Amino acid sequence: MSAEIVPLRPRETAPSLGPIMNLTASGMNAVNAVILDRMQSEIPLIPALAGHLIAGGGKRMRPMLTLAGAALCDYTGTRHHKLAAAVEFIHTATLLHDDVVDGSELRRGKAAANLIFGNPATVLVGDFLFTRSFELMVEDGSLKVLKILSGASSVISEGEVDQLTAARQIETSEERYLSIIGAKTAALFAAATRIAAVVAEKGEAEERALDAYGRNLGIAFQLVDDAMDYDSDAGEMGKGKGDDFREGKMTLPVILAYARGNEAERAFWRAAIAGHRTTDADLAQAIDLIRQHDAVSATRERARHYASRAIDSIAGFPPSEAHAAMIEAAEFAVARRA
Repeated sequence: MSAEIVPLRPRETAPSLGPIMNLTASGMNAVNAVILDRMQSEIPLIPALAGHLIAGGGKRMRPMLTLAGAALCDYTGTRHHKLAAAVEFIHTATLLHDDVVDGSELRRGKAAANLIFGNPATVLVGDFLFTRSFELMVEDGSLKVLKILSGASSVISEGEVDQLTAARQIETSEERYLSIIGAKTAALFAAATRIAAVVAEKGEAEERALDAYGRNLGIAFQLVDDAMDYDSDAGEMGKGKGDDFREGKMTLPVILAYARGNEAERAFWRAAIAGHRTTDADLAQAIDLIRQHDAVSATRERARHYASRAIDSIAGFPPSEAHAAMIEAAEFAVARRA
């Protein structure tokens, strides 16, 4: 990866996912057909619960990255369709498990699956989707792809456990936070993009470039998600505002506000993160402190840095529709408010 980070360029219009969605539209139709087929089961609860989340919207960024990366590498086959579906199944499984762990009430603006179907069924259907993803990898037949995606699945699990152990730990450092999101979010972004170079039979340099693009984009994406928990409403986020606060998650806005605060403010944060200050009034105070110390702005600024690194990592690919779409996707990731 280049040490020179190209700053994000100002645009006359707001960046969007339109270009990458247009680029991958026909491929995503094939991916969605695989997803619909492989989420079926003779046990009716499985497709009902899986469909509740899969059909509930979402940007489908990860499978789109697999398709966009393949286009960037001039791949014209169809192997990446099943692999992109495998990526989405891994992501969906982790969401189902996360909602149980977090006790979430909303996911993508709808009631979380665990509230409707119960925690045991939600966990088990998440397991089912994991197994479906591995079936698709095995069918592809590439040990390299299997190693990349299975490795990412392990890293994601480690990241989730690390986040769980860091919850309500006020002294969590920015470095540990970045390590957590690098594992629980960025690892799958990186794997989803890297496998495109594998199926296109490109070299190690292209693999590393796409891995770096996905990894940096994933970190930027999660930084913005964490910022939005303190500057967006539930309608924008698709979940309750302040969920991270009430769950005692040490995300970057809190880490920065705590570091920049005076002793009285730090006492508030210690009580809040320990779970003793979780009312709406406490949330309002937390948001006020975060604004006073520009913690959301600083979080978004860091996200822009990682988006710039993502763009820089694919600078070696020739100009193309896919290249432009992937650049704009990185710009969109940090400009979004929902």
